[in-house]
Parts: sequence; C-alpha cells; structure tokens
Amino acid sequence: MHIPDGYLSPSTSVVMYAAMVPVWGMAVKKVKESLKSKQVPLLALAAAFSFVIMMFNVPIPGGTTGHAVGGTLAAIVLGPWAACIAVSIALIIQALIFGDGGIWAIGANCFNMAFVLPFLGYAVYRAISAGGRNRVLGSVIGSYVGLNAAAFCAAVEFGIQPALFHTAAGAPLYCPYGLAQAIPAMMFAHLTVAGPIEAVITGIVVYYLQRSAEESLFYNATA
Repeated sequence: MHIPDGYLSPSTSVVMYAAMVPVWGMAVKKVKESLKSKQVPLLALAAAFSFVIMMFNVPIPGGTTGHAVGGTLAAIVLGPWAACIAVSIALIIQALIFGDGGIWAIGANCFNMAFVLPFLGYAVYRAISAGGRNRVLGSVIGSYVGLNAAAFCAAVEFGIQPALFHTAAGAPLYCPYGLAQAIPAMMFAHLTVAGPIEAVITGIVVYYLQRSAEESLFYNATA
C-alpha cells in the first residue's frame, strides 16, 4: 500500500500533505488532552508494532505493496487520534530511513493508512461493539474494512495520475496505470490477503485483552 515517489505528481503530493497537516495538528492536540502519562509507552508500542507489521509486505503490480498496518488495533486501544500519530510515525520512519514509501508520498500514505484506516476501522468497531459487546467481531470487521478502504484510496490516488498528468501524445508522466488497472490489483490483494491478515491479528489481540479482563486497555471514547 506504500506509494513510492514518482507515482504521484508534485501537485498531488502537495495536496495530500496539505490535507494531513491539519489532521496531524488535531491529533497532537487531542492526544495531549486525552492520553494519560501511563499510556505514552503504549503509544510508542503501537508505533513500533505498526512499523514491524508493515515491513512484511508483498509487491503488487502497479508499483505498490500489500501488507497489514495495525491501525484499527491501535485505535481500539488508544483511540483513533493516537493511532493516527502512531501509524504516521511508523510511515515517516519507513520512508526516511528504509525507503519504504516515497518521501514526497508521505502525505498520501499517511492520509490512507494513518487517517482513513484507523478512523473508519474504529467507527465500524464501535458500531458493532456498542456497550462493550461483540468486541472481537467488531475488531475483525472494523480492521478489515479500514485496511481495504485505505487500499482503495491509494489505488484511486495513483490510478488517476495517467488521466490528469500526461504528455500531449497521451503518455503518462507519473504512474502509468489507470484506475482500471490500479483498483482491481490493489483491492484483490487486500481483500484476499492483507485484509484477512489484519483482521485475524486484530481479532486475536482484542480477544486476548478481553479474556484477560484488561478493560483499562480499551479506549473509552467518552473519557
């Protein structure tokens, strides 16, 4: 799901960075207000977990990769705003140090995996597990939906490039694959492989936390 440099136009990259700046600002503000000092190590652990799990990726035709993220799990434990920070940190480190995802594409990758994924995944989780019931089921479905929504966003972002940015003769200037190729390739890999992996991992961790009666480790949206 990591979009590399060269697949998005500079203008697209700037727009995605601009979209994420207020999100990052709000995330920092919300985390300062709600995150307790004893939860700070959990935030670091969530970033480390996301970093590690994203390193196990499978190349997808079209220049990107398929992998789990752990964003919904982070949101279930720390809340979506903290999850946004945790996944963003992991993505930025991967891009700057390991070259996994482009530096110019950090804004787009963070929008997909650190914003869309944890917020949508957590919203689905909350809707299914209202009142603390069906947490495991909610986490499984929420994480699956969140990951695939992020993959769809990535596919659209680089899939529209050939239509928007091309030479007079019609040759693509950036990503050469249009929506007709990008969306099926991305969604097939994430619907059938990365999504189920994300769902299973999230469900197992939530099941363990619930069986251990660790209520304090579940984010309370009303707190």
